[in-house]
Amino acid sequence: MIWKRARRPLAFCTIAFFWLVSAGWLTAPLLRLAQPQAQTSAPARFASRTAIILLGGGTVYNRDKVLVPPRDVLTRIDVSAKNYAACKRAATLCSVIVSGGNPQRHPATEADTYLPYLLREQVPRADIVLENSSRTTYENARNVSAIVGQSRYDSLILVTSAYHMPRAMLDFQHFGLSPQPLISSARRANLGLLPRYSNLVNAEIALHELIGIAQYHVYSAIGLF
Repeated sequence: MIWKRARRPLAFCTIAFFWLVSAGWLTAPLLRLAQPQAQTSAPARFASRTAIILLGGGTVYNRDKVLVPPRDVLTRIDVSAKNYAACKRAATLCSVIVSGGNPQRHPATEADTYLPYLLREQVPRADIVLENSSRTTYENARNVSAIVGQSRYDSLILVTSAYHMPRAMLDFQHFGLSPQPLISSARRANLGLLPRYSNLVNAEIALHELIGIAQYHVYSAIGLF
């Protein structure tokens, strides 16, 4: 009897929640939480020895079934390459550290998949460092900290998407690094009356990042990090 009475309000709440997310009205505040307004895309500051850290964001298959970077990552690659060129005009040593393993178990790691794109953007192979064993953002920070610990960089620049930056900065600071955040792109909700698949994707991404930040604080509090 209780279940029969609850079915109708539960169904209504489920439909309402789905509409609020897919129409963007709930997705927008989720993105604002995941992408704080305090974040900026201010120009990077280069020192005499600078490392640009490009964080991975997965790999996907295109229509020809070739493994390629996702759209968000293509923007990260472009921003990294442009800042490398600017760095070379202002600094003595510039490196691009590409951090990304193979959490999706595809035929190639993220770092190895991104490499040809950096080469096409005129970043010399000698100035590219591949870190291709990390599977999470925490491991990105841990493995990159080991790399930069072996070199005397005066400046570190962290390149990733706006939604990923807060969690990435927490992980890098955990390992004693304070890189300059350089946002490659930000996500926006499309508000309206009709459902949009892009809003569902953005909501899932925002929730993933917010849960990841909460997990970081919980793990830090109980000593797992």
